[in-house]
Amino acid sequence: MLRRLTLPQLLFGAVLGIAGGIYIYQPILEQYSRDQKELKGKVKLLQESEEKRN
Repeated sequence: MLRRLTLPQLLFGAVLGIAGGIYIYQPILEQYSRDQKELKGKVKLLQESEEKRN
């Protein structure tokens, strides 16, 4: 009664798992990317304002 999974079934399951993970975590990764870009912009502005002071 115990059947093993065939290679195509394993590959299909792996692809579905990876695609599902990307689908679920995509909004989190996009938010992280936006936050990092925003922080880089703020750091650049702070550096420019410090250079003007000196």
